Amino acid sequence: MSDTSQKKDSTDWDSHKLDPKYLPRIKSAKDLEEAMLLKDVKDHVGKEVNYNGWVYNLRSSGKIMFLQFRDGSGDIQAILEKSAVSEDIWEKAQELTIESSLQIKGKVKEDDRSPFGYEMELSDLTIVQIAPEYPISNKEHGPEFLMDNRHLWLRSSKQRAVLKIRDEIFFSMTSFLREDGFTRIDTPIFQPVSCEDTSELFEVDYFGEKTYLTQSGQLYCEAAEMALGKTYDFGPVFRAEKSKTRKHLIEFWMMDAELPFTDLDGLMDFEERMSKRIISDCLKNCAFELKVLERDVEKLQKYVEQDFIRMTHKETIELLNEKYDLGLSYLDDIGAPEEAKLAELFDMPIFIYDWPTEIKAFYMTRTGEQKDAKAVEGDMSRVRAVDLVAAEGFGEIMGGSERIFDYNEMLEIIKAHGYPFKDYEWYLDLRKYGSIPHSGFGIGLERFVRFVSGIHHIRETIPFPRMLNRMYP
Repeated sequence: MSDTSQKKDSTDWDSHKLDPKYLPRIKSAKDLEEAMLLKDVKDHVGKEVNYNGWVYNLRSSGKIMFLQFRDGSGDIQAILEKSAVSEDIWEKAQELTIESSLQIKGKVKEDDRSPFGYEMELSDLTIVQIAPEYPISNKEHGPEFLMDNRHLWLRSSKQRAVLKIRDEIFFSMTSFLREDGFTRIDTPIFQPVSCEDTSELFEVDYFGEKTYLTQSGQLYCEAAEMALGKTYDFGPVFRAEKSKTRKHLIEFWMMDAELPFTDLDGLMDFEERMSKRIISDCLKNCAFELKVLERDVEKLQKYVEQDFIRMTHKETIELLNEKYDLGLSYLDDIGAPEEAKLAELFDMPIFIYDWPTEIKAFYMTRTGEQKDAKAVEGDMSRVRAVDLVAAEGFGEIMGGSERIFDYNEMLEIIKAHGYPFKDYEWYLDLRKYGSIPHSGFGIGLERFVRFVSGIHHIRETIPFPRMLNRMYP
């Protein structure tokens, strides 16, 4: 055994021990009475109940204490009056600190003055653990400090609100797909081929064989589509893009869906329907969270009620040049600066479709008479692709296309890109045995969360973000 492997951690472990007063005061959950959930508080009005949770704020006047209390499912203000409880209970309450855990007992009442609509008059409490001084206070903290303490920052009201909205979007999206007859499949994280050939890949050693972390499950969804009809996947994907913008993550969650016998118009119709359903569900089920985030819900309501805008890539380029004299060519991509300009011109999400062939993926249907495998300088060849650009400057949130379903056409394109035939033989088989016209799209969960929540930076839309300069915690 080498000297290196024999080295022990030099940490002074004893210096990290907690003072005994901060250790748990109960042995197990059996030491607590049965508790209700705050999400059901409306059913407990006038009743004396127990809640388990945490103190996230408190203040005292000497004769009365106000506890801001959460249990993960909801929040409530709990009031403890010295004159209404025993001296023992009052003394226990004086020990409480921010993020202490406990069980509270008392009567629930409605109160319009409360930010939660309800209050609780405490009659008893059982301390689970008294927390030491909490590192995140009400003072202003820099983003690096907050991200270093992300495991604790998640407890703040705004971060909880964002993650509740994230959960609602996930549930809304998957419910909508199931109701529409889609079957979920799980696609591999290790993939031997590239799907989005415009992005960089994370290379992984797979028992001596080179493979990659997935960029998208789309190609595998296409295979399942031929067996199951409408299919989708939902899981983490990875992009090795060295970008530090507020819209990029290295690891994020994506839903890829495939729609058989569907063209680009049908695809846009479907994406719009799904977007409106998600936003509508968030307005209905996350009203409190949207209020915490100070989101303009009138704008969200408008996205549900009005039609999205549809423009070709060429029309978009011409409009941007006309309004802002940007000097864009018909082959240019539309990136963040251009998306911001579009947000100044339109107050609704925009579908931009029929993109230049050379800036889109290999599997997309070519338009017009010219269907060369690769575009060259000045080539006006287009693909039947579409990006959905959100309003308010939140940028692209979905991308999709009609898929090539002619075997020979796909063969020539794979050849022109220099991809090994053996790597894509299985994908070509899909065009050999019962090929059909079909379309599909992908939606970045975090980008949609950012759009609905109105949060500035995408790093706050996922519990533990992985970015170019961050892998901790």
